[in-house]
Amino acid sequence: MRLADPLGAVPSVIPTVGSKELVALLPTMLGLRGAGTVLIPEVAYPTYEVGGVLAGLGVRRTDTPPEDAAGVVLVWLNSPGNPHGRVLTDDELRAWVAWGRAHGVPVVADECYATLGWDVEPRSILHPEVAGEDHGGLLAVHSLSKQSTAAGYRAGLLSGDPALVRQVWEVRRHLGLLVPTPVQSAMAAALADDAHVDEQRERYRARRDRLAAAVRAAGARIDHSEAGLYLWVTRDEDCWTTIDWLAARGIVAAPGSFYGPAGGRHVRMALTATDERISAAVERLAG
Repeated sequence: MRLADPLGAVPSVIPTVGSKELVALLPTMLGLRGAGTVLIPEVAYPTYEVGGVLAGLGVRRTDTPPEDAAGVVLVWLNSPGNPHGRVLTDDELRAWVAWGRAHGVPVVADECYATLGWDVEPRSILHPEVAGEDHGGLLAVHSLSKQSTAAGYRAGLLSGDPALVRQVWEVRRHLGLLVPTPVQSAMAAALADDAHVDEQRERYRARRDRLAAAVRAAGARIDHSEAGLYLWVTRDEDCWTTIDWLAARGIVAAPGSFYGPAGGRHVRMALTATDERISAAVERLAG
């Protein structure tokens, strides 16, 4: 897990200070500043857009590889997705990999929810059945915040194309973004233990089953949500109307418009509250 010596070889996996700083700074660290466009999902975690804006780049939302690649310098994928829990199929991932390689554009997959598949098994963009024989042009971002409930440790990983990883590593070490040795040791211990990941996943599964049933019984619909820590809920109305409906029952959710215009008729309900709070939400929805 430790960074290589400055004079030695750099591994194809490096620790990061969580995943958010990496997402926000990656376009800059790849030297893309000031010219071009970053592609992000139609409904997406806001930091992808923030990273493009910080680098002075344009941002375009799309869920499919565009016919016109002019000016595109970076692609962000998020599978399983935040906020909607959508999981990209192998064919969708392969299409992006082929497109990126054909146009010389790095494709980066944020896979922070990869261990939390419910209805499907999420696949990494670096898997041989997706990437092929090598990781050329590809990067994957991972975090221990979700799988190990370790958000406060700021423990993330970047892996993939060694040339791209090296470029990021060279810049990060000059920015002082080195992960402290105690955190790296904790990361190594967590990554060597699958039991706690399984235990936490089952805890989330139980919350999901109860909350999803209550949401549906209350007349709302859940779209996607086949993986991850959220339910993507709609009552086929403006998201703020749904927010008011939930607030009247003492339930807080995130408006879907926060994640892009395409999310304007959904809200994000999280499974990260305690069992007690989930039970309270279930009772309030029933009432």
